[in-house]
Amino acid sequence: MPEFIRLSQYSFLVSLLLIWSLFWKGLALWQAANRRHLTWYLLILVINSLGILEIAYIFYLHRFDLKSTELLKFIHLHFPKKK
Repeated sequence: MPEFIRLSQYSFLVSLLLIWSLFWKGLALWQAANRRHLTWYLLILVINSLGILEIAYIFYLHRFDLKSTELLKFIHLHFPKKK
């Protein structure tokens, strides 16, 4: 039976992506907790985006103190449904 994927070939790449993601997630969670942004904290904690959401929060999205009710308004305003 042929082996399609050898994990040892990709272990360096996976390790690098893991370290990258953990660094940005930790930094974003720290900042969200210090700012008492519970909604952002939970979103960053749950969504795994390889650092994209975390970097966006650190440099831009921290300006928006989203309450749980305001989160839906924010999403509908910035991401309207396509018809």
